[in-house]
Amino acid sequence: MAKDDLRKALKELHPLQVIDLPPSWTAVFAVAGFALGHGGVGGFGLGLGGLLILAGLGLMGLAAKKIREHDTTIIPHFHADELVTTGIYSRTRNPIYLGDVLILSGIFVAGGAGLSLVLVPAFIWVLTVRFVLPEERRLAERFGDRWTEYAARTRRWI
Repeated sequence: MAKDDLRKALKELHPLQVIDLPPSWTAVFAVAGFALGHGGVGGFGLGLGGLLILAGLGLMGLAAKKIREHDTTIIPHFHADELVTTGIYSRTRNPIYLGDVLILSGIFVAGGAGLSLVLVPAFIWVLTVRFVLPEERRLAERFGDRWTEYAARTRRWI
């Protein structure tokens, strides 16, 4: 999906759909995590947190590049034109959402909010219910046996 197509697609989203995107949920969980409290930022926490954030961004970048190569959508609420199964998508069906999880974890670790890591499983649940399961239903409807075979050989997360 070209940049102009992406801009056009985002304009077509209902305002609530714009809010209901993974980066918004990441921000909500980050704020909630810091509301639980955090300690001082140590060198180890900052370094490990930074690595987790970079790993998450890297996964997202690889996934976005592969989606762009296949000229399909990156927007969760839209129907895919292609079933992307190569590159990072041969390792995980959800590299962008996995990137969100790594980024949130990295934010908590870097910010010294280790206790907030208990929110990560809830964040994964929200991503799964709000985005992954509906996407999988759409992909199964659109791609049938190709989707079934892909889902059987490629794990949802890691």
